[in-house]
Amino acid sequence: MGSALQWRIILNWVPDLIDAAGLTLRITTMSFAVALAIGLLVGIVRSRPHRLNALVAAYVEFFRGTPLLVQLFFIYYGLAQVGIVMNAMTAAVVGLGLNGGAYISEIIRGALAGIEKGQYDAAHALGMSRLSTLNSVILPQALRMATPPLVNAFSAMLKDTSLVSLLAITEMMNIANQIYSRTFRAFEIFAVVALTYFVLTFAFSLLSRALERRLAIGQA
Repeated sequence: MGSALQWRIILNWVPDLIDAAGLTLRITTMSFAVALAIGLLVGIVRSRPHRLNALVAAYVEFFRGTPLLVQLFFIYYGLAQVGIVMNAMTAAVVGLGLNGGAYISEIIRGALAGIEKGQYDAAHALGMSRLSTLNSVILPQALRMATPPLVNAFSAMLKDTSLVSLLAITEMMNIANQIYSRTFRAFEIFAVVALTYFVLTFAFSLLSRALERRLAIGQA
């Protein structure tokens, strides 16, 4: 039989794990901000005929159709060979942001498609410009509809940050690997890290459900 589990060994690493969890949340927050900005722009462009549709569609299909890990490696290692050098943190945020933006753009596009055409017509009848109609009438409603899936997208991105450990960023998976290399206690450390990810993502899942209930009440 294998040796008994030694949970107390984790206590020595709690401060490092807390710091790593904080960095994970920081990376997630910054990456999600980039992804949301990209997703809004691309989603709006793709929601109606536009000369840039082919270009943004290619972006969406590429980042949705290739592994995130390959994208991160290309941004961090590949681009450096052609003179575009980023530190690991920047590469992680850019990679996660571009990948997340492709998925968020589809959420935004779907939300915009759910707005009745009559609202566009009514705004135009009142003399509002297309940009004013989008900013003041359409987009606020679309964002309200998209809020729950956007929260879920944040949770998904939080889990995806585990891949940036391969860029030598000391987030949770990187710290977990460091602890394992020194203690060889794989079960305990990876169980704790898995539980930490679960707690964080479950908290955002509860937030998503609360938002869905509130939005449902508001629309009643």
